[in-house]
Amino acid sequence: MRVAQALIRQWPEQRDRLRPLQDLSPALVLAFGDLRLLDSPGLARDLAAAFPGAVLAGCSTAGEIHDGQVLEGSLSVTALDLGSLACFPASTELAGSEDSFSAGERLGAALAAGGARAALVFAQGVRINGSALVDGLASRFPEGIPIGGGLAGDGGAFQGTVVLSAEGLSATRILALGFHGERLAFSSGSFGGWKAFGPLRKVTAARGNVLLELDGEPALATYKRYLGDHARELPGSGLRFPFEMVSRGLASEGVIRTILGVDEGEGSLTLAGEVDPEGFLRLMHAQTDGLVDGADEAARLALGGDARLAGPTLALLVSCVGRKLVMGGRVEEEVEAVAARCGAFAHLTGFYSYGEIGPVPGGSCRLHNQTMTLSLIAERDG
Repeated sequence: MRVAQALIRQWPEQRDRLRPLQDLSPALVLAFGDLRLLDSPGLARDLAAAFPGAVLAGCSTAGEIHDGQVLEGSLSVTALDLGSLACFPASTELAGSEDSFSAGERLGAALAAGGARAALVFAQGVRINGSALVDGLASRFPEGIPIGGGLAGDGGAFQGTVVLSAEGLSATRILALGFHGERLAFSSGSFGGWKAFGPLRKVTAARGNVLLELDGEPALATYKRYLGDHARELPGSGLRFPFEMVSRGLASEGVIRTILGVDEGEGSLTLAGEVDPEGFLRLMHAQTDGLVDGADEAARLALGGDARLAGPTLALLVSCVGRKLVMGGRVEEEVEAVAARCGAFAHLTGFYSYGEIGPVPGGSCRLHNQTMTLSLIAERDG
C-alpha cells in the first residue's frame, strides 16, 4: 500500500498540490475539509475529475486532522494505492432523522452483498440519529466485522453538514466504504478520558435521541441546574458536559452522549444518539491531560496493545468537537499522542466530528461522543 497527502487552503489556487497524489493512480481518495472550502465553486467536481479511477469519500468538519496537525479552514486530501486490497462505495439518501435506522439497514445490506470485511461510514451530523444509523447498519452486517468513521461537522455551528462522494456534495447522502482482500488489516480503537461526577439520574422519559425527563423532572431543567452559569451558553456549552450512559444494571456502557440541541418549550435535550429508556445518566467533565491520555489509549486499543506498525498504514482519526473545545490551544497534543503511539509508518488524516463510529472495548460497534476514535488500515505482507 502507498499513501500520499496534500493540504489545501485555497481553491483553485492550490490545485497543483494534487499532482503528486495523482501520480499514485489511487484506488481511494479521502478528503476532509472546512464546509466553506468544500463548497468552493467546482471543488467537488474537480476532485472527482482529478482521480477518475478512485473511490472519493469525505465530509465537512469541525476541524481537520492532517499529518499530525489540527487545522481549521483547510482541506486534507489523502490518496491511497491499496495494492492487493479493494474498496467499494455504498450510499443511501437519508429522508430524515426518523429514517436513520432504515438507512443503516440499507447500507449494511449493500456492504454485506459486496463482501466487505471492514467498513468506514461518513454521514451528515445534524439532522440524524447516529446511534440508530449504526444499529441499523450492524443489524445487516455480519457480526464481528469492524466499522469505523463518523458524523460530519460544520465548524461547531450545528446548522448543516455535507458528505463528499464522486457524485458531489450532499446534505442528505450517507456514504459507506467497504474493504476486502486477503491481506486486509483493519483495526479500530475508541476511548474518551472524561470523568463522571454527581449522582446517577434515572431516564424516566425519552423519545429516540430526545431526552425528556430525568428522575421525573424535565431533562433541560435538571441539566441547567448542574451547569449553573454555563447554562446561558447552551447548546454550545453542552459540549463541555456530556452524559455517561449507565445501564439499568448500574454498569457503565463505555458510551458518552453529547447534547446537540435544547427545546425550551418541551424542556428536552436532543442528544447525538439514543439512550436506554430504562437506564441511567451521569454528567461528565474533563481536563486536557485526561483527554490526551484517552487518545493514547484509543491508539493502544487499535494496535492491540503495545505493538508497533510494520508498514505503511492509514490512520483515520475521528475526534469529537467537544474535546477540541475543552483542550483549546493544546488540542494538537491528542493527535501527537496517537502519532507517537503508532510510529513513523502511520499516515494520519481525519476530522473533528459530531459523533464517532467505533467499537466499545471488548464489544460491538457503537456511536460514540466525546471520544478519540481511530481506524487503522494496512496491507499485510504476503
